[in-house]
Amino acid sequence: MSWTRVTESENIPPREGRTVRFGDLSIALFNTGERFLAVENRCPHKGGPLADGIVGGTTVTCPLHNWKVCLESGSISKPCQEGIPSITTYPVMVADGVVFLKIV
Repeated sequence: MSWTRVTESENIPPREGRTVRFGDLSIALFNTGERFLAVENRCPHKGGPLADGIVGGTTVTCPLHNWKVCLESGSISKPCQEGIPSITTYPVMVADGVVFLKIV
């Protein structure tokens, strides 16, 4: 596993997300204002594009049906019910103003 350069950190404003593609893999990369976090770009509810969601702290709200996803763990925090699968998270590193992802 190696780190893959994605973009300059200034290209993702605070509290916003961007879609990053690696072949068929779609990743939502977020700037929380304090750090960068990445998750698979698909809400487990109906497949909504999480990169287009609203960022609040370390969660993103899906733009389709308001499901809240924790960007740190990939778990669903709203609605709170058992049996909802979590989504994949990806390691992010920022070095010299450049954002890198590690694709497992």
